[in-house]
Amino acid sequence: MASTAAIIGSTGLVGNFILLTTLGLDAFKTVYTISRRQPKPESPKLAATIEPDTAKWTSNLSSIAPPPSVVFSALGTTRVAAGGIANQWKIDHDLNVELAKAAHAAGVKTFVFVSSGGIRGFGTSSLPYSKMKVGVEDSIKSLAFDQAIILRPGMILGHREVPHQGGPLLTGLVRGLGKIGQGWQDKFGQEAEVIGRAAVHAAILAAEGKAPSKYWILEQADIVRLGRDEWKA
Repeated sequence: MASTAAIIGSTGLVGNFILLTTLGLDAFKTVYTISRRQPKPESPKLAATIEPDTAKWTSNLSSIAPPPSVVFSALGTTRVAAGGIANQWKIDHDLNVELAKAAHAAGVKTFVFVSSGGIRGFGTSSLPYSKMKVGVEDSIKSLAFDQAIILRPGMILGHREVPHQGGPLLTGLVRGLGKIGQGWQDKFGQEAEVIGRAAVHAAILAAEGKAPSKYWILEQADIVRLGRDEWKA
């Protein structure tokens, strides 16, 4: 049975690949997006809501009827783009938490969140970025969705319209490790396409009753396995 999906962050690097993947699969009959600008992919299955005011996104999500089977959030920004940590927190933490709460209240069964690897480590857990991601993860867990899926990728590899500071250099270094052996690259970073596919693959497995737990965490090796090694389009 085909399901419906809603994607938040569909114009970002990973979110765009989640959108492309869902649009290309018969498993999804309708794909909703909520974003500030029009997503690049086009499809008769796409129902895009363009809303520059992010304060309205929760109501936009709540108004989808019937509620989507699964909500994907790959929403995130950078400190520089947001204009400081406080503004980044409003997007990366507050808005993601509000969207998760709205999805749960609307009756969404599965919520998928693209978080980040290493955020709970001894030397990283106190960093503002880590606190944002941990806060969202913990909020999703507390909501007790029928199914929650958390992805924790390493460095996200791929072309960005606005490169992160130092991003192209680091991407080159990580991809360079792949010339030594793919496993070396996989330990530090994953291609955005692989992450997007892993998110969708996990959601499909959950719909089939194959998720290992109600709160399923995909670490980097799991992302590579679901998004590349076991991926079948």
